[in-house]
Amino acid sequence: MRQPLTIGVTGGIASGKSAVARAFAELGVPWVDADDVAREVVEPGEPALAEITEHFGRGVLDAEGRLDRRRLRETIFAEPDERAWLESVTHPRIRQRLLAHLERMSESGAPYHLLVSPLLFESGQAALVDRCLVIDVPEALQVARTTARDTVDEAQARAIVAAQMPRDERLARADDVIDNQGDLDALRAQVARLDAHYRQLAAASTQRPGDPS
Repeated sequence: MRQPLTIGVTGGIASGKSAVARAFAELGVPWVDADDVAREVVEPGEPALAEITEHFGRGVLDAEGRLDRRRLRETIFAEPDERAWLESVTHPRIRQRLLAHLERMSESGAPYHLLVSPLLFESGQAALVDRCLVIDVPEALQVARTTARDTVDEAQARAIVAAQMPRDERLARADDVIDNQGDLDALRAQVARLDAHYRQLAAASTQRPGDPS
C-alpha cells in the first residue's frame, strides 16, 4: 500500500511558516503545526503544566492559570540548563501527539502532508519526515517582521534570531527551499511548484524510506 509522504516545514522566526502551510492547505494538503501541539500539552490540567509550575513557580502563569509563554521564555532565555529541562518535559509529549496527528493525516487520502515545526532539526522531529522544506528569509527581514508582529524591540528580536539555528545550517539541511522575501503571489507560485513535485514523488514511491519491504 502506498504511504503518503511527510514533508517537514521549518524556518526561523517570522520566516512565514504558517503562511506557507496555509498556501499548501489551499491545494488540499493537510498539515499539523508543532507550535499548536506545544501549546496543547501545557494547557491547564495537563501534567506538563503541573511540572513546569512546580519547577519555575506560579510566576510563569497568567491570572487565569494558563502558562504565560512570554514570561517563561524570558525566564529560560539566558539559561541553557533551564531550557534543556523544559524541553525534557515538553518534547516527548509533543512528539507523542505529533505521531498521532501524522497517523490521522496518513489516513486522509492525501498523497502527502506537512509537519510544520520551528524546531524540526533541533528537536529531532526531522526523523519523522521524508523531506525537509526550509522557509528562508534574510535575518534583517526576520528582525523587522518580529518587531512588527510581536511588539518586541529590535535588540530582543535580534537576540531571538541569534538564539536559533544559524540560517546557513538550516539551508544546508534542506531538501527544498522557499524564498519568502516577496509577496503572497510569489509565495503561492513557489508552493504550487513544490506541490506538483511532491505529488510526483508520492506517486513514484510505494513505501517510505526505512519501512520494511
